[in-house]
Amino acid sequence: MSSYGSVLPTAARGILSSCRPSIREASIAPAFSTLQQVRGLKVKTNRKGKAAQPTKSRRGPQEFRQYNLKDMPQWALCDAMRIIRATEVGREITLQKYELHVRLRTKRDGPVIRNMIRFPHAVQTESRICVICPPDSKAAKEALAAGAVLVGEDEVFEAVKAGHINFDRCLAHPDSMPALNKVGLGRILGPRGLMPSAKTGTVVEDVAARVEMLRGGTVYRERDAVIRLPIGQLGFSPEQLRDNLRVTLDQIKKDASALTDRVNKEIYEVVLSSTNGPGFSLNGEFRTDDSPATSALTGV
Repeated sequence: MSSYGSVLPTAARGILSSCRPSIREASIAPAFSTLQQVRGLKVKTNRKGKAAQPTKSRRGPQEFRQYNLKDMPQWALCDAMRIIRATEVGREITLQKYELHVRLRTKRDGPVIRNMIRFPHAVQTESRICVICPPDSKAAKEALAAGAVLVGEDEVFEAVKAGHINFDRCLAHPDSMPALNKVGLGRILGPRGLMPSAKTGTVVEDVAARVEMLRGGTVYRERDAVIRLPIGQLGFSPEQLRDNLRVTLDQIKKDASALTDRVNKEIYEVVLSSTNGPGFSLNGEFRTDDSPATSALTGV
């Protein structure tokens, strides 16, 4: 009996060990794969033969989130100007600017609006413009006559490399583009938005005409479905600001209509602010019965 008692447990352990599945066979992935194959479904597997885990989609919403304008106060132009001027009391009216923020209803992916506009009432008349063109050429002489502060090739290249970027805009003549690309100033001018490019309209044949336009115009670009740009000095009258506002919105609508074959864009909200003041959503009206006289919103 004692011999049988020692043999039976050993035999039982051998039978159980032969019936116990291995760790690989007991894993979930092969069992899941086998079950799917029995059902006639294809299963994606990784390099080790295990079923691939489903990955979560990282793609966010295709459109920018917009809030309901009916749930927020909106202002007439004169009423917004009155409050903005009150927040800018004591500041130089020629230095502080009215700023426009145009929110667009558009998708996240796709082309963006970028252009340049010339206002009926110039906002920035002292823009410092640099022109890269062959020295002693006709284009260089015309650019200087039009008001460019820096003209040439090697002179401009050396000034930029030395860190003396004393200009707000930079234009280039097509004949100077090979020399500009050779010196590699893109890493310096690019982050500042000053690198000439045919896409942005800063590589032109008639540099003099472009200089004159830029001295009285403003370049704008859509960023995160919003276009921001200054549209007037703080001393502008409501009529002057209204004229610049109308021209800006008309130009943005034209820019948006030119992209209809690729993406649909439309103006959703117009916000007026200032250099240091808050923003006010405009309702499209010029003034109300409670608005102050337009003469009170002009000058000092």
